[in-house]
Amino acid sequence: MAVGLVVGLALGSGAWAQQVWKCEANGQVRFSDKPCPGSGQPVSARSLQPNVVDSIKPEVVRATLGGAPASGAASAPPAREPAGNVCPADGEIANMEVRANSTTLGDAERQFMQDEVRRAWQCRKGQGRYTDADWAISRQAQARQTNTGSRDRRDARMRAEAMHSAADPDEGDRISRRRIAEERVRQREQQQQQNGFTQRGIPKGQNPASSPTS
Repeated sequence: MAVGLVVGLALGSGAWAQQVWKCEANGQVRFSDKPCPGSGQPVSARSLQPNVVDSIKPEVVRATLGGAPASGAASAPPAREPAGNVCPADGEIANMEVRANSTTLGDAERQFMQDEVRRAWQCRKGQGRYTDADWAISRQAQARQTNTGSRDRRDARMRAEAMHSAADPDEGDRISRRRIAEERVRQREQQQQQNGFTQRGIPKGQNPASSPTS
């Protein structure tokens, strides 16, 4: 009803020849081009003319037709941008680099620490999608690389690498390929150890004549 009235007002002076009815229902006043179903009274078109300018403002018409909100109306909040990467600060990375070069670390522990430094710099360059909780796992794993229990150190590295694989698919692919390569090296070493014995069970390099006889 309101849309028809606004559009009619916007069409020109010809629309003023039609009768307009002022209707009251539930304490609210509405205007219609048809007689009111209950009580109402006709309104002179002349008395509506002072409101014509406001009625045909573009923003009012758009709001009435369901388009953009009228001036002053509350608009929907803009969509939130995806959260950015949370990465270690420069000072933390510098401390990580110092620990990664410590001579007190074993080979596996030192390699892990160096990998964490590289991952931190990758994060700073925008690679992956990390949170504060992710780097808390990394810091815990770094701290445990100085523990005496080798299993504890290895489990901590595994948890950190699982976190990196989830936060950064590219790094997860790198970790998977490295583990495959390490497994191949381990299998090759086991094969070499097995080949270190002859079919008689005598280690290679030992003189058969010196072996005990039954």
